[in-house]
Amino acid sequence: MSKVPYEVYTEDVEALSVLSPDGEIVNEALMPELTDDQLKEVMRRMVFTRTWDERAINLGRQGRLGFYAPVSGQEATMVGSEFALQKEDFVCPGYRDIPQLVWHGLPLYQAFLYSRGHQHGGQIPEGVNVLMPQIIIGAQILHAMGIAMGFKLKKQKQVAITYTGDGGSSEGDFYEGLNYAGVYKLPVIFFVQNNGYAITTPFAKQTAALSIAHKAVAAGIKGVKIDGMDVFAVIKAVQDAAERGRNGEGATLIEAVTYRFKPHSLSDDTSKYRTKEEEGQWSEKDPITRLAKYLEKKGLWTAEDTERVRAEAKETVAEQIKKAEKTEKMNVSGLIDSMFEHTPKHLEEQKADFQ
Repeated sequence: MSKVPYEVYTEDVEALSVLSPDGEIVNEALMPELTDDQLKEVMRRMVFTRTWDERAINLGRQGRLGFYAPVSGQEATMVGSEFALQKEDFVCPGYRDIPQLVWHGLPLYQAFLYSRGHQHGGQIPEGVNVLMPQIIIGAQILHAMGIAMGFKLKKQKQVAITYTGDGGSSEGDFYEGLNYAGVYKLPVIFFVQNNGYAITTPFAKQTAALSIAHKAVAAGIKGVKIDGMDVFAVIKAVQDAAERGRNGEGATLIEAVTYRFKPHSLSDDTSKYRTKEEEGQWSEKDPITRLAKYLEKKGLWTAEDTERVRAEAKETVAEQIKKAEKTEKMNVSGLIDSMFEHTPKHLEEQKADFQ
């Protein structure tokens, strides 16, 4: 048996790209097969998501939402990864990954209810294969691992995908999930959106690893590093990972190098840890601008199309937040009832006390 020198793991790897910032295909062999209609739909979803994000930030500042984590800049990782899945696949998100849930079938007004802390925000409709966003950093990785184990035991051709940021990759749950998935060759995709900071902590100060993708080696699973501002690279990586999972070839760790243009949360101040120069450099890689240039060259998209989708998104957000606000307010009795099919006697007694 040949020995692989240790030095092979002491060099970083370049992030895989398919689409350049100026809208040119630079890796034709890895271009995902997408029809013109699919290309336009990916663009529509990305523009819609950014507009929705802008409106949600304003709603949060108006006090009409509770906790909200901005997403602008990460549309390629979020929209692209979900687009590469099948509706039967299962999405296990972190707290920022609301777009993946909505594009996978969760009604937008319920996402708003979740942000407002309403119990019905977590009442997943039948046939929508998602869990609610996980606030505990990294816990969703174990959830996805367990769901994937269920798929394997039942011999179902489905995969689970879970998301975290670069900070989440430093959690114990991350390593436990990867290790277990490697041992049992589970159909699960661990998708890390590496935006360079765990809130305010730069990537280099939370790990000595050259990349998150390298961490797949220790777990015995496939690891890839991609340009997370390139939606085609994202779609291709997730398609390949999903195919491997369905074919019984095990898990994949995807590190998507991306950048969040907005703050970590509405209480965050990025000026304390990021420079204007850095933000300017990343803005030149904007995933929406990049895809728009490509589609415009193909005659599939115009500036008027962008404005049409922005108007559609604003109208939809306005309708859905009103629907969330009109939802019956929570009370203790309703909360208790929503937890059990048949309410235990001692809780019926507590309900009576509250009533």
